[in-house]
Amino acid sequence: MAKANPLQEQLLKAGLVKKSKVAAVAREQAKARTAKGGAGPSEIELEAQRARAEKAERDRALEAERKAQAQQRELLAQARQIIRERQLPRSGESEYRFTADGAIRTLLVDAEQRRKLAAGALVIVASGEGYALLPRVAADQVLSRAPALVVLDHGQSAA
Repeated sequence: MAKANPLQEQLLKAGLVKKSKVAAVAREQAKARTAKGGAGPSEIELEAQRARAEKAERDRALEAERKAQAQQRELLAQARQIIRERQLPRSGESEYRFTADGAIRTLLVDAEQRRKLAAGALVIVASGEGYALLPRVAADQVLSRAPALVVLDHGQSAA
């Protein structure tokens, strides 16, 4: 027999209920408790499940954003490496003026470099604190990875 609660014991001692009735009620209560757990998920469990699903979705979105940022940083690093490896040595005494970041900048070039800049065969790109000259092939590679680094490209405006 399931253990009766104190109220049931008092009623039994007072003679208001029979022992069989107390046992039947205790069995019904025990059945009700066990049936409740198997009936299905409670509202609290459903809310917890919804919260877990929302957290998983947020985590997926954050991971996708982190992955996109990492890919962007990788492309920028590749562009900077191309600039470091392929930049032409600056030689010349002639000043070539161009605008960058809203200011007029100056780069020393020779006559051949000036002609190639005007024809679009050379491109000016941002390189660290200064600017560098790149041949068209390398500039196209930089343009595909980090277009913001290309400062002056006469060949691009014609295309």
